[in-house]
Amino acid sequence: MRSLAEKFCLFVATGFGIGLFVPFAPGTFGSLPGVALAYALAHLGLTWQIVACLGFTLSAVGFCEVTEKSLGVKDDGRITADEWMLYPIALIGIPILDLPWTAMAVFFAVIRLVDIVKPPPARQLQAFHGGFGIVIDDFFANLYSLAINWTIYLVFFK
Repeated sequence: MRSLAEKFCLFVATGFGIGLFVPFAPGTFGSLPGVALAYALAHLGLTWQIVACLGFTLSAVGFCEVTEKSLGVKDDGRITADEWMLYPIALIGIPILDLPWTAMAVFFAVIRLVDIVKPPPARQLQAFHGGFGIVIDDFFANLYSLAINWTIYLVFFK
């Protein structure tokens, strides 16, 4: 039987239950709360966006650690905190509040594609155990996405 703390961690780590109820593409659907989080953080200045993203990254490690132990499966696909809590990293500094929805759709596609492909060393970092292993590959994938999204923004939307 799960404790109240484990249930709370499960709720957060599965993207408020999305990862539990969407059997196909849980990472993609589980990223959707990250879009809302990115819009919320876009109101902050650059420094506070970075601070918030680091805080969410560290929090994701804890939520994923507890939930992985609770579910008993290494890097269980139902865990989406690594997607949604780190999603804003890929948009740091981009003025998304001033852009058309098509820009966010493009950024979303980039973030998901890079997360799926996981260029080196992101894929290799999945070998780490626990919450750190679940999160670290997505952290690096989102840094790649940040570089690509900034390029797209500067070329097509600025």
